[in-house]
Order: sequence, then C-alpha cells, then structure tokens
Amino acid sequence: MSLPLSALLAFAGLPNLPENPDISSITADSRQVKPGTLFAALPGVKADGRAFIATAVQNGAAAVLAPADTQWPTGVPTCPLILAPNPRHALALMAAVLAGPQPQHLVAITGTNGKTSTADFLRQIWALQGFKAAAIGTLGLTGAEDTLISLPALTTPDPVALANGLAALTQAGFNHVALEASSHGLEQGRLDGLHLAAAGFTNLTRDHLDYHLTIEAYRTAKLKLFDTLLPEHAIAAANADMDAQTLQALRTIAARRNLRLRLVGERGTTLRLVAHNALPAGQELTIEHNGHVSTVLLPIPGRFQADNVLLAVALAAQDDTEITSILPHLPHLKGVRGRLERATILPNGACAYVDYAHTPDALARLLASLRPHARGKLVVVLGAGGDRDSGKRPLMGQEAIKGADIAIITDDNPRTENPASIRAEIKAGAPQALEIADRKQAIAEALSMLKADDVLVVAGKGHEQGQIIGNTILPFDDAAVLRTLAGHP
Repeated sequence: MSLPLSALLAFAGLPNLPENPDISSITADSRQVKPGTLFAALPGVKADGRAFIATAVQNGAAAVLAPADTQWPTGVPTCPLILAPNPRHALALMAAVLAGPQPQHLVAITGTNGKTSTADFLRQIWALQGFKAAAIGTLGLTGAEDTLISLPALTTPDPVALANGLAALTQAGFNHVALEASSHGLEQGRLDGLHLAAAGFTNLTRDHLDYHLTIEAYRTAKLKLFDTLLPEHAIAAANADMDAQTLQALRTIAARRNLRLRLVGERGTTLRLVAHNALPAGQELTIEHNGHVSTVLLPIPGRFQADNVLLAVALAAQDDTEITSILPHLPHLKGVRGRLERATILPNGACAYVDYAHTPDALARLLASLRPHARGKLVVVLGAGGDRDSGKRPLMGQEAIKGADIAIITDDNPRTENPASIRAEIKAGAPQALEIADRKQAIAEALSMLKADDVLVVAGKGHEQGQIIGNTILPFDDAAVLRTLAGHP
C-alpha cells in the first residue's frame, strides 16, 4: 500500500509541501530505507536519527520527518523535509494511516505491575467467547502463533512495528487485540496512532524513576492513555484499590471526558471482590456485580491475579449486563506462560507451578504469593544463572528457606561457570537445603515429595525453552518436564 505524502501530512495535521511523492513505507532505521520510504529522523536516548539523514537519502528516502529545529545536513542531496513540532506524534499517526485498518476492539492496559497478565487474561476471555483474539506485549504476540505475523517481545513496540502488526492482525481476522501500554511507550508517543475501544489501569507503584525522574511524571505518562488517547465515552477500567492520588486523577479525567469508568477490586463498584479463598489449585472468588453475587473458581494462584482477572472482565464486557455471561469463563483461564503458571495437578491434588523469579526479591514475592495456597507444605526448586550477578546467590538461598518448607538447589543456566560453584554459593545462604545437580532429577525428587494439599514451584526459568550449559542451549522446559514426570505430557 502507498499513499501520497499529502495524505499522510493531512492525517498528522501538518501543512503540505511543494513536493508530493508516494510513500510506501515508514521507518526510523536508516538501514531499512528504500525508494518510497519516509525516514523519521528522531533524536533518541542513544543516538540522534538526524545524523543518519545522509544514509537514508543515499538509500532512496522519498521524504524525511524531523523535529522543527532541524537543519538539512551540508552536502546531502535534498528531498522533501517535514518539520514537525512533535515528530514522534506525527510518526505514529502517519504509520497508522499507511498501515491500514486496526482491530475494531483494541484495548490498551497500563500500570506498574500486571499488564502482561491482564492483557493475556483479556485475550483468553475473548477467545472463550468465540472471538479471534491476540495480545501484544512483553511475551511478544500471543494468540496468533499459527500466523506469520511477528512483533518484537517488548512491552510496547515502536509505532511503525505496532501499526503494521495491528493491520496484519486485522487482515488475518483478529478483531480483538489486547495491548500492553508502558509508561515509556506512552511518553514517547508510540500509541498515538491507535484507535482504542477501551483502556485499563492496574496499579501505580514506584518504578522507572531513572527515566521519568519523579513519581508525578511517571503518573502523568500513565494517565495520558485516558486523558488523550482514549476516545470520549469509551470504557476505562481500573483497580479501585490502587493509590488514592492516581485513582482520584483518573476519576477527574473520566468525568471531564465522559469515560465509562469501571472500578474493580475489594472497593470496586462494577466488580467487587467480596471474598477470596486460596486453594492448592487456585482460588475461589466471591464477586458482587449488578446486584448479584457469584462464586467462581479461578484456577490461578496469587491474590494479585484475582485483581488482574477482574480488570480483564471489566474490559471485555461491552455493557455491565454482559459481565454475568463472562464470569462462567473464568474457571477455564490459564496462567500466563512462565508467570505463576500451573504446570500440572497430581492425582492426589498437589499442584506444581513454574515461575520466572530469578532474583531474591522476586523469589520472596513468589513464595509469599503461593504460601496461602499450600495447605500442606510448600516446596521450591531453584538455581541461579552463571556469568551473572553472583552476590544474589546466597540471598536467594536465604529467601528459599525463609519462604518454603523444603528447598532443592539445582542447576539453572550455568553458562560458562562451574555449576557446582554456583550451587555452593546458593547453599551458603541455605545450608539445610537439598542439592541435586541435574535439573530434571531435582524436579522429579520434588514431585515425589508432594502429598495432598502440597504445592511445588520450580523457579528461575519460567517460559524459557532451553538450558544454557557452556555456550550451548539444550532443550529444557520446566513446565513440560513437570507434566511429563507427572504423567500428563
């Protein structure tokens, strides 16, 4: 598909130029420029794209988009130069119109934690309703694995990749897509060209202050999703239990822009979590909605996951009455790949999970989340990666024995380090832990210990499909190994 430059300029609200070449592609990477390409010369964190205008022109650029104060480089043949006060915004709008139609039900989710899980739960709910649905974010593109469409595994891809990916999904029949919206992506205008049907806000805690500098700036970046990008009268859903300042700001924006605000959680108004009961295989939720009370079994552990699921329900329902028909789908939800993912249930009712936790803090949080679900004992299998921070190893051992009843130390991705030395450093913080070098054998031993109401978690690798030994990646999937050993391949 190609469009006259004048059409792109009009869509971006920029004045016409004397020249009007046809534009067939857009990129911010000068190496990808070919005849018919509009090159976006944008200043970045690591490099200034304007330094590559000469390369882009040499490769056949049909036009160049740049900040308003840009001077054309000396000695470079001229081509149409688009000067924009906010070139990132213009790039996102141009990329969207050139790529073509977007999914009709496009929902963006922001927040410090829970974006990946909420987006995937929303995708699963849509799929259970019979819709062709996908999710875009940290795990890449999920739900569309049988297509040739690819997107980078970034929380929020760049605007060109995003626009092209969404157009390709629309062409392939995906009209329901959930998208993670990072604060960086919102701040940098990567979502400015999207046509959103709804947006969700999980929570806001201190994070990314190296980039935003203050919590206020971080909050403002998140709120842009609702203040600017979401159309008026659209659905805005949020966790009612988030910090009061962010929630009040969201309420103010929703009132001013006539957004249909839905609040979920223990203080929720649309979906109120009345009670939750931890079980080995997940949790039982009591939910009040539209004057009704429903009890639902959620086969996913972790109190925080209940919030993410309720937010996904609020975003999936076109109107409040549809919530009643969505709730029966919740027992069929699956954990997000590698994130507190339930891999198998043993015949005696014991459960085994895998998780990506590979730092002391993450391991502590993981075990604290699983503890209420273990009516019996909680068992953890852990290791630590080689050629990485060695100081965390004894700390991980300490957290393992503090949070679990039984800890088994094994190999993770030893890479070029001596695996025995890594295990010894972990065991320095957990002298009473068991040590079994072979990861499969360690998992088998852990499974053999489980009785009814026990819970096992294999930590460290999560969704990874291989184990790095030396410089070789050997096939190894913790979840698949658990299922095979449990007799459920």
